[in-house]
Amino acid sequence: MRFVMFYHSLVSDWNHGNAHFLRGIASELLARGHDVQVYEPRDGWSYRNLIAGHGEQPVRDFETAYPHLRSHRYDPDSMDLDSILDGADVVIVHEWNPAHLVARFGEHRRRRNYRLYFHDTHHRSVSDPDSIGNLRDFDGVLAYGESLCRRYEENGWSSRARVWHEAADTCVFYPRQRQSEGSGELVWIGNWGDDERTRELHEFLLCPVRSLQLRAVVHGVRYPETALRDLSEAGLHYAGWVANLRVPEIFAQFDMTVHIPRGPYRDQLPGVPTIRVFEALACGIPLVSAPWDDCEHLFEPGKDFLVARDTREMTAMLGELAKNEKLRACLAANGLAAIQARHTCRHRVDELLNIVRKA
Repeated sequence: MRFVMFYHSLVSDWNHGNAHFLRGIASELLARGHDVQVYEPRDGWSYRNLIAGHGEQPVRDFETAYPHLRSHRYDPDSMDLDSILDGADVVIVHEWNPAHLVARFGEHRRRRNYRLYFHDTHHRSVSDPDSIGNLRDFDGVLAYGESLCRRYEENGWSSRARVWHEAADTCVFYPRQRQSEGSGELVWIGNWGDDERTRELHEFLLCPVRSLQLRAVVHGVRYPETALRDLSEAGLHYAGWVANLRVPEIFAQFDMTVHIPRGPYRDQLPGVPTIRVFEALACGIPLVSAPWDDCEHLFEPGKDFLVARDTREMTAMLGELAKNEKLRACLAANGLAAIQARHTCRHRVDELLNIVRKA
């Protein structure tokens, strides 16, 4: 089949976690013999910030790591959908695309015979519901959680929403040999963002690290000066942006990591862990999570990873992991087994093809 996919970026993962999953899905589809064409806007926000902050080297690194993946960059105001979608079997439009462009796809679908899906991997349905465009002419919605599907159905946006969770690209995310040089005890990879988890970052990361005096490193972007000061005072080293393809090597330098959900996911979209959980477990690093409701039973909390309800529990769990190598090994093995059994991009491509066949 010919898949044509419109996303914010394939090349840049600067504050753009959707690129992680897209790369894995596109790679798996290509490996199975499908034709895959990915389009991204010529002046995309993530790509622009990547180049401004780090130059062209990350783009060259991406091309070296993913020689089979290429992105077509387009001008949204002048692209010819008739030409681009000629011969397409499946078209997937990601939610980061502006509403007026989403509407163009719906209009085009009325005149052509292909399957058109809207892919939602964000919390806009609860934090900015007016941004959800008209999906009447779409064949369905691919939503990364059952709670998100219900939002589409309850609000009348689509009666054909299907769960399509993110997953780990295990061609890239797999356990590496433990690196002793430059190693530490804890690493957190995530962006500070828009104050959606500021309190939680203090409660589940900064305070425990300060109490335990752990050797800890943070990677990510969009950290205001106040956040950088707070990190430093708590004893965490801020190491800036890191390309996602380097994350497995970084995990191999540390004993453990944490997951701290953003507020909208924790409070209004239960069951959505976001891709960082899948990738960390796929790398075999022990993980302790702040509370989130695994209502879809993706994992076995307490077995695949630990869950701390507050600062006291997070401090106790990180302290125990820091000194208990056997516990770390057990958690790492269980988390990795869960990913390999149910949560790889191979599994998600199976699910996608099944959705298309049943449409």
